[in-house]
Amino acid sequence: MKSSNFASLQADPNSMRSCLFGILPTVSLLCLLFFVGNAFLAWDDKEKLFRFGLWEDRAQEMPYNKCKSQCRPPGSESLPKDIVSSTSNLQMRPLWGLPKKAKFSNLFSATVGINQKDIVDKMVRKFLSSGFVVMLFHYDGIVDEWKDLEWSDLVIHISAVNQTKWWFAKRFLHPDIVAEYSYIFLWDEDLGVEDFHPERYLAIVKDEHLEISQPALDLDKSEVHHQITARERRSKVHRRIYKSRDGSDICNRNSTTPPCTGWIEIMAPVFSRAAWRCVWYMIQNDLIHAWGLDYQLGYCAQGDRTTNIGVVDSEYIVHYGLPTLGDKIKALPKPHDINRRVEVRRQSYKEFKEFETRWRKAARRDKCWIDPYPQPVKKKTS
Repeated sequence: MKSSNFASLQADPNSMRSCLFGILPTVSLLCLLFFVGNAFLAWDDKEKLFRFGLWEDRAQEMPYNKCKSQCRPPGSESLPKDIVSSTSNLQMRPLWGLPKKAKFSNLFSATVGINQKDIVDKMVRKFLSSGFVVMLFHYDGIVDEWKDLEWSDLVIHISAVNQTKWWFAKRFLHPDIVAEYSYIFLWDEDLGVEDFHPERYLAIVKDEHLEISQPALDLDKSEVHHQITARERRSKVHRRIYKSRDGSDICNRNSTTPPCTGWIEIMAPVFSRAAWRCVWYMIQNDLIHAWGLDYQLGYCAQGDRTTNIGVVDSEYIVHYGLPTLGDKIKALPKPHDINRRVEVRRQSYKEFKEFETRWRKAARRDKCWIDPYPQPVKKKTS
């Protein structure tokens, strides 16, 4: 009987065809449900991964992913590429209408107090007339008393009581904020600019390919702390000094380390855009006096520090040597009084030693970093 039934099925192809046609719709429906279900599950998994910040890593691991989101600024991966604005500037804009057509290529910034208002006034006028963006950091908290100056509304004022130039710079001069400016001036407030011309200065800097520089100090009128910053009258630019003591050379033409060469003072530095990006990362957030930074600026010189760092002699300034943070006490203080000026210098020295320690540890721990200047840095001599 079984063989008879099997034979009848083989003999009746129409019955088999009708059976297959009956099964096919059911199989198709099951396949459709399977693919739709997988799609919903995949999207649900993707949403979960995205919420937990894991989708980017998963997407980058996929060999067929052609979108290189790792090239985008962190945090912008969920945005369309052309809407991402990764840099800014310091240009003030009107509440309505278009701003005046002006191209500001360079930035002048200074840390100022009301006691040096007249000196700062002369500096700001000179830089504004040369087409600079100007930003003033008020360390004494006094801003309103500058409003009687005609340029007051043309510059950016930032106020924080008893904060240093480097505290302000670390927080308000991020490289992405000042990316449009070719050169960044970061000056103290006690500088005379009667013989200084910003445009001429920058022309020399560009011609000499200086990435980090400063104007020389007028030796007759200035308080000079370091020989290399003093003006050489017959020179346009100098990059080293020559110094001897007790018959032996301390600095000579073969010297390759600061402060003999590749060094400027942090009183009136001028940085190229590329150099500033590097320097900003080197500024320690908590070491606000930045002592020791000057000895390491050569690492940000975009090349040979003995060539790319220099002092411009033909455009010079006067350093008045006026106290800023802390009080310069002439009389002996009372036993219970705090000599603020002394405390500031003591803190500066502590930070200098701390910066040295951090540098040594960082250099030792980074196995991928190769020191371009393996010789020990020469310490300042009196």
